[in-house]
Amino acid sequence: MNIANKLTLLRIALIPVFIAFFYIGDGWWHYYAAALVFVLAALTDLFDGALARRRGIITNFGKLMDPIADKLLVSSALVLLGSIGRIHPVFVIVLIGREFIISGFRALAAAEGKVLAASGLGKSKTVVQIVAVVVLMLYGGVFGEWLETAGFILVLAAVALSLVSCADYLLKNKGIVRDMFK
Repeated sequence: MNIANKLTLLRIALIPVFIAFFYIGDGWWHYYAAALVFVLAALTDLFDGALARRRGIITNFGKLMDPIADKLLVSSALVLLGSIGRIHPVFVIVLIGREFIISGFRALAAAEGKVLAASGLGKSKTVVQIVAVVVLMLYGGVFGEWLETAGFILVLAAVALSLVSCADYLLKNKGIVRDMFK
């Protein structure tokens, strides 16, 4: 197993650690610890793809598991933040629902031997989601309540980018999408 795939597996392995820190403890410190683990896990996503491309070690395992690991990490964070009222449940549903829609269309396209490429908007959405998650875990405690407003604005931006990137993704691939329904 190559280093890129090990980083993907590390990201998945860090999810239960992230969840444990999120729920274990009193006060704000455990959210900060959870945010640190989340950031470390998110950074593995940055490095695994870059390493795989640079070293020419792209594998089917990586192609399949990297996006799954990303979605598991971010979806876990969204659900946890929703469970304590830091993100409205409707926003959680929209953000995770978009992932199911795009993943479903990708799977259908793959079954027909077609590849639906990721878009810049989708990547921007992911970055905004990750920053929103970290900000919402850090508000309170040392950093103060002002981060709550910043987090809310970032979540709204992530929701907007999710909807726009989903529409963009489907429109850019409308020929493939149309062929799926024939």
